[in-house]
Amino acid sequence: MSLIPKKGTVYVVDDDEAVRDSLQWMLEGKDYRVRCFDSAESFLNRYDAREVACLIIDIRMPGMTGLELQSRLLEAHSPLPLAFITGHGDVPMAVDTMKKGAMDFIQKPFQEEQLVPLVEHMLAQAKESFSEHQSSAARNALMARLTLRESQVLERIVAGRLNKQIADDLGISIKTVEAHRANIMEKLNANTVADLLKVALGPNAVKA
Repeated sequence: MSLIPKKGTVYVVDDDEAVRDSLQWMLEGKDYRVRCFDSAESFLNRYDAREVACLIIDIRMPGMTGLELQSRLLEAHSPLPLAFITGHGDVPMAVDTMKKGAMDFIQKPFQEEQLVPLVEHMLAQAKESFSEHQSSAARNALMARLTLRESQVLERIVAGRLNKQIADDLGISIKTVEAHRANIMEKLNANTVADLLKVALGPNAVKA
């Protein structure tokens, strides 16, 4: 068994077995991990949103179409980069998919020199997007630990309000504000105000 790590995962969704086999053979020959599905529905049932990957999908398929799958992924705020395989008659439709975020479309029959650079580009984008997605998910999980009152206090801390001003705003004592502030720092794993702002506003909001 090869000990060389795979370059990344490529999902292939196409109802044509010959197309799936061709893509799998081509991409595995370049040391990519390939997972093939014969329908959009089967892909959604097996798709692991935690995996750094990209998607190559046919536009026209029985059941859920490639366009409908793209819409489902957009609704779920998926960071998965995708490209379409199209027949010649599907080109205007494929252009529309790019307006919705698809990275490219490949006309059948496709060539290795078209496909491999596209996959490399999509996986590079995936690594960046998935990192941002995971950071955002971790931030949201921390923020969800706050009570409504703690969220109100945090909002005012971010706005630069002093403890006395926050107390006046919310009709509570300064000691209560201090207690909420301590709880917020603990729940958000923050040691300093700068740490707190990084969680509340995102990592790029506070410059070192």
